[in-house]
Amino acid sequence: MRFAGGRRTLLAGLVTATCLAAVPTIFARSQSGPARAGQAPDRLSDAEFWSLVTGLSESAGAFHSDNFTSNEPDFANVATSLADGPHGGAFLGVGPEQNFSYIVAIQPQIAFIVDIRRQAVMQHLLFKAIFELSSDRADFISLLFSLARPSAVLSSATIEAIWDEFPAPTGEDESRYRKNVTAVEDRLTKTHGFALTDEDRASLEYVYAAFEKLGPSINYAGFTSGLTTGNVDFKKLTLARDNSGTPRSFMATEQSFGAVKDLEARNLIVPVQGDFAGPRAIRGIADYLKTHGLTVRAFYISNVEQYLFHPEIGAAPGGRELNGGWRAFYDNVAALPMDASSLFVRAPMGASVVRNTETLPDGSRRFTTREAPRLCPMIEFLNAVQHGRVLSQQDALACQK
Repeated sequence: MRFAGGRRTLLAGLVTATCLAAVPTIFARSQSGPARAGQAPDRLSDAEFWSLVTGLSESAGAFHSDNFTSNEPDFANVATSLADGPHGGAFLGVGPEQNFSYIVAIQPQIAFIVDIRRQAVMQHLLFKAIFELSSDRADFISLLFSLARPSAVLSSATIEAIWDEFPAPTGEDESRYRKNVTAVEDRLTKTHGFALTDEDRASLEYVYAAFEKLGPSINYAGFTSGLTTGNVDFKKLTLARDNSGTPRSFMATEQSFGAVKDLEARNLIVPVQGDFAGPRAIRGIADYLKTHGLTVRAFYISNVEQYLFHPEIGAAPGGRELNGGWRAFYDNVAALPMDASSLFVRAPMGASVVRNTETLPDGSRRFTTREAPRLCPMIEFLNAVQHGRVLSQQDALACQK
């Protein structure tokens, strides 16, 4: 994930790196309301929220997929581990709905979702509007997929029982979809006053139409063939359970759904268009969190490092990493307020392995593999980066310390 921009030196100073001077105007506006300096916000006004969305965002970038849903089927076990750790603080993430399940586990005071595509911002604004317009999970499913809500469904039902009440889609209901589009756009532009451009509206409607046309079986690939979907789709992801059998999706219970709905209603899940290695988004988030006394609890980075270490497989022209790639990303992360419990959350793909070469006492070398850790202490990892122990994606996956 990349944008055009200048390079920087690696890790000018762990955790205390200097932040961009261009960002403070964003925070000056928010200090007069609930989000005062030195105090975590209880809610953001619509003006504060939109100021963060627009002020932190960088220029639009491209990606090889629409990324309508996650393709990481084992996220439930990661969510369980996060739920057992410290709560509160700030959550940072990337991509679509999986962030909500991690948010439920961590219970942060604020969340920022950073993605290279403007379309991802529009998808999260779509989610925001639907959360706000829905009284419960059945409403959410009905609105997201433009399906009629079954009359018999109970809010207290299990997510499996709720899905069972929805009949298989028999075809597109254009009139219901158009009515829902109007309700969503009115919620964003009239209720909240967000200044969506014509291009934004077209992008939002493209995403919404995909959910309507593809239905609950919509997956990572969307309309594209040949992409890795993890053999999951939106419906399967909402049914995910950890190894103990505990449901861990944000749709698992009315309580978990309500936790995300509450944050959305208070404008505390902020989507940002940004490059992990770019000059503004993460640095600006770092400034905001420091201003309001918030520590990063977890940063869900999925497999973004794959593109930062290997720009030739990404979308940058000619395979060039325009912002400095992985070095610039870790330099950005070093600006975030962290403590010993702050964690990177990497893609929990069951087939992910790290490959190590072990030197034996006789001087010979042995090739070994092990499953990549999903959770990685951020400060310890950045210390390894600073001391030259992270030079490849494999080093990152191994969570070098």
